[in-house]
Amino acid sequence: MPENLHNLSTERTVDEWSSAELDLDAYRRRIGYSGPLDLNEATLTALYRAHLGAIPFENLDIFLTGRVSVDLTDIQQKIVFRGRGGYCYEQAQLFGAVLERIGFTVDRLLARVGPDGGPARPRTHLTLRVRAGTGVWLADVGFGSSPPAPLSLRRYRSGGPQEVDGWIYEVAPDEDNGDQVWKLREYQAGEWVTLHRWDEVPVHPVDVVLSNHYTATHPDSWFTWQPIIARRDPDAIRSIVGRGYTVTRPGLVKERRELTDQEFAAALRAEFGLTLTPEEIEILVAAPASH
Repeated sequence: MPENLHNLSTERTVDEWSSAELDLDAYRRRIGYSGPLDLNEATLTALYRAHLGAIPFENLDIFLTGRVSVDLTDIQQKIVFRGRGGYCYEQAQLFGAVLERIGFTVDRLLARVGPDGGPARPRTHLTLRVRAGTGVWLADVGFGSSPPAPLSLRRYRSGGPQEVDGWIYEVAPDEDNGDQVWKLREYQAGEWVTLHRWDEVPVHPVDVVLSNHYTATHPDSWFTWQPIIARRDPDAIRSIVGRGYTVTRPGLVKERRELTDQEFAAALRAEFGLTLTPEEIEILVAAPASH
């Protein structure tokens, strides 16, 4: 991988991403992490895994309030203090602020989601490139089917996949979309599937506001079609899309079934650990269950 992949300029307005507003102690309590905060891969991996285990992926505010705020103060209030989850713009900004408070260097990257081929898709995913010393990692906490640990980007300079908890990933040049475009691929059922791709264009908070507005409001965005919730455990991804409940294991082994309204309501709290009022549960049960 060319060295300039890691040289994205970090020149930013002072605290452009409002990281100073983060309550680091409250976040650590939220994810149940009391370990060290050293600037190394072990700390990054431990925080990442604790984050995934404690904070579900979900788009429920689209149906509860009609909007998703990507202001860090609102994100922190929702996820850290109210016991909710969030989708990529929320989770990546929260985790990025955590890492910056500790001392990691963080680049926000907007990505296009979807497999190879077809017309260009909008940038509807926010992920993170994280650096400390000579280490560089992709920390993708907000993808829903996120890798179970950060992926080393240094290792990709010599090519080859990385296996994490039985899941296999690879970062490769996206030769069909020009120089300095990279794609994250997962090995699924005997073939490589591209999850998303990103380029080297610097990202600012206003870019996230615009991408989030499309994702949360546009009728072509699948996040506006039905509730989506996912929980990433090391050995499985548990997800609900509408009323379809799926457990996905390494190698794309899937178990599927349809939930009743009662099962759906119970799973939000019991299985996904979301703090929701009875009124909010009622609204979500009444939300569209399919497109």
